[in-house]
Amino acid sequence: MTELFPKIKNIADFLKVLDEFDIQYVDFNFTDMRGKWQHTAQHTDSLDKDLLENGIFIDGSSIAGWKAINESDMLLVPDVTTACIDPFAVQPTVKVFCTVAEPKTGDSYHRCPRSIAIAAEAYLKSTGIADIAYFGPEAEFFVFDDVRIHTDMNHVGYRVDSAEGPYNRGTAYDSGNMGHRPGVKGGYFPEAPVDSLSDIRAEMLSVMKQMGVPVEKHHHEVAPSQCELGILYASLVESADNIQRYKHVVHNVAHAYGK
Repeated sequence: MTELFPKIKNIADFLKVLDEFDIQYVDFNFTDMRGKWQHTAQHTDSLDKDLLENGIFIDGSSIAGWKAINESDMLLVPDVTTACIDPFAVQPTVKVFCTVAEPKTGDSYHRCPRSIAIAAEAYLKSTGIADIAYFGPEAEFFVFDDVRIHTDMNHVGYRVDSAEGPYNRGTAYDSGNMGHRPGVKGGYFPEAPVDSLSDIRAEMLSVMKQMGVPVEKHHHEVAPSQCELGILYASLVESADNIQRYKHVVHNVAHAYGK
C-alpha cells in the first residue's frame, strides 16, 4: 500500500478509515527505556471505541527496566492521531503510537519516554517559557554487509564488514573487485559507483514519506558505509515519533536489501 494514510482526528474517524481502507490489523507501538520500539498487533474485528479509549493491557515485567512480576499490569493508551500505514506488513496494517499508563490510577508511567516528552511539552507551555520548542534531530547510521558478534566462554568480540570498507581493497570477490570504494574519511558526498548506497538511502526516504515523515534529503557521510537521511524539524513529541518511524524504516529496508 503506497498511498498516504489520511490524517486522523479522533477515534470515530479512525474506526471509519480502518473500514474504508480494509485494514486488517492495528499495530500498537510503544517505546522502552532503551529507545527501542515494541509492539502488539490486534485484528480490527476486536477493536471498538471502548478499547481505544480505555487502553490495552500488557505485561510490564517483560519489558527491560520496567515492572516487577507481582505488579506487571500496564496499559497502552493509543494516540489514534498518529496512525500511519506499515509499508512492510504483508497484511494491511496501521501503526499507532501509544503512551504507557498505570492501570490503577490512569497516570502516565514515569519510565515511558513518550509520556515524558508529552509532560515536558506541557511544562514548557504551562510555565510560560515558550509555546513550543522545535527539534531537528540529525540521525546517521552505517550499512554493513555482514555483522558477527561472539560472546562465548573463552572470547568476546565483534566483526563488521562492508564492500565499501578500504580494508577490502585486496579482497578477491567471485564477481571481481572493482575497487570503487571511498578511502579512509573520504566518503563525504562521493558520486556513484564509489557511493554504492544511494539507491537504498533513496528507498528509505521514500518509504518514510509513506509513513508520514516530512523528508528532506539523503547523502553519503564521511566514513565508508556511513549514511545520513535528512528529515524536517518538528515539536518534541512529533520529532521523537518521526525518529521511531525513521529507525523502523532504516532497519526494515536494510533487511530487505540483505544488509
